Formats: sequence, structure tokens, C-alpha cells
Amino acid sequence: MIAIGSDHGGFALKKALMAHLDKRGLAYKDFGTYSEASCDYPVYAKAVAHAVADGECERGFLICGTGIGVSITANKVPGIRAALCGDCFSAEATRQHNDANILCMGARVVGEGLALKIADTFLDTPFSNDERHIRRISQIEG
Repeated sequence: MIAIGSDHGGFALKKALMAHLDKRGLAYKDFGTYSEASCDYPVYAKAVAHAVADGECERGFLICGTGIGVSITANKVPGIRAALCGDCFSAEATRQHNDANILCMGARVVGEGLALKIADTFLDTPFSNDERHIRRISQIEG
């Protein structure tokens, strides 16, 4: 299952991403926000990060205006490797090299079409399991 969350700035893109996940037949849990009313992004970033860290969800998506706030917040949770990506190459590399478990995007930075391609790349790219990447991840977490 995929955890998904956004603030008001990412709400419209979150809805588009959920429709895309529905088309792909992928299960997700929406951790909010549920409207475009102004809200505080850390609430939703923490909820998604804890769901992934606790094993309730395998991976997560977080969206705010820039993606920066949600990525900073999510990375405060032990076990989370949240990556802010604005292109497909970064999404692929962070999965292969960092085994990133949360994708963060900025709705005011990337358009819907690109965002969906980035999400697909993130979902479809496996971790490399290379020894050097495993070693580096242990250094991040240690």
C-alpha cells in the first residue's frame, strides 16, 4: 500500500496522483488534507512518514507547493528516506541508490504530466542492492 498526503498547495496534484494510482490498480491510503483550505504541511508529512516507517505502507508520496517542507519533515522520522524529485532521472537514481521510500514533489514546480511520470518511475524502479549503496544507507541511518 502507498501512503499519500499533501497540504493545500499540493491538493490538486494529490487528487490527480490518486486517480493515476487507481488506473494502475495500486492501493493507497490518503492521509489528507482533504480540501484546498489552508493547512500546515507537517501534519500530513508526519502522518505519511510514520505510516511508512511503521510498516503500515510500503512507500509514500508527499506533495506541497515546493516539496521542500514535506521532505524536510518526513526525513525527521527514523527510517525514512524521503527524496524531493522534479525529474525522472532523480526518481530513478534515488530508488536505485538510496532505496528512498517516500517521493516528495512540488505542485508549483512540476506539472501534472511530469509528476505522474516521476511517480511511475519511483514506483517501478527497484533498489539496486549493491553493497556500496547498502553501506551508504547504513551510514545515513547510523
